[in-house]
Amino acid sequence: MKKNIIVAGGSGFIGSHIVDRLILEGHKVVVVDNLIGGRREQVNPYATFYKADLMDPSLVDILQHERPQVISHQAAQINVSHSIRNPIEDATINILGSLNLLESARKCGTEKVIYASSGGAIYGEPNYLPCDEEHPIRPLSPYGVSKHTVEQYLRMYQQVYGINFIALRYGNVYGPRQNTAGEAGVISIFSQRMLKAEEIYIFGNGEQTRDFIYVTDIAEANLLSIREGNGQSLNIGTGVGTSVNEVFKRLQESIRYEHQPVHIESRPGEVFAIHLTYNKAESILNWKPKINLLEGLERTVAFFQTQVENN
Repeated sequence: MKKNIIVAGGSGFIGSHIVDRLILEGHKVVVVDNLIGGRREQVNPYATFYKADLMDPSLVDILQHERPQVISHQAAQINVSHSIRNPIEDATINILGSLNLLESARKCGTEKVIYASSGGAIYGEPNYLPCDEEHPIRPLSPYGVSKHTVEQYLRMYQQVYGINFIALRYGNVYGPRQNTAGEAGVISIFSQRMLKAEEIYIFGNGEQTRDFIYVTDIAEANLLSIREGNGQSLNIGTGVGTSVNEVFKRLQESIRYEHQPVHIESRPGEVFAIHLTYNKAESILNWKPKINLLEGLERTVAFFQTQVENN
């Protein structure tokens, strides 16, 4: 059954891929985005677009007009370092902004919210690997705190107001369209800088590991969450941890980059090693990752190669 769906943050890296996947399946999609982290040209031409912020008082009017049955909430302040420097701003955007979206959803009769949470930030430094959803929540950054806080609000909204939800705890998402400005994904930053023969910087010793998940697998999880799952928090990862040094090596070989990385001071608030189980998502959503790291790296490099050549 086709749905009316709003994607908050639908002009961004992850959100735009979700929009494309939803439209491919025939859903009616509305994008709400302030265009601070996203780009208007990334919005699928078959989607309706509103330029609006999560804190915008007009958000409720947009939802009242569009009457979404489902909201895919991808909008956020995603910079961990920025959250440590500016915890109040992080909470304002990620917590209060999400509350404004939830209140708007409640007033317009939305049935379900699909929420982009973070499997890489909310667990803190793990007691065991891979992390499952039962692992203690011990975030090391305001960003991780804000992501988990909204999960608790979603549970409350379900119990008190009857709005269904599913929280998808993403691993480290990478792929085409990822913004390489500021604190973006290491794969996109490395790819673009190597293609331009620019210097590569690695924070710390490079042995920190992440669960790198390709963006189309994230979009597929969001699509499946429209019909499946209710009231759960699910890890969306690959079950494999890969070090930053290994990512550098693979990209170096693929691009034939001739230089060695420069190691600089580690960033505060970042987990050293993390990767996630996805058994629960497989059971509830019938989801599992399809794109392995080698194929994902090839696709990502090809995308940035085209960008570099065009520029």
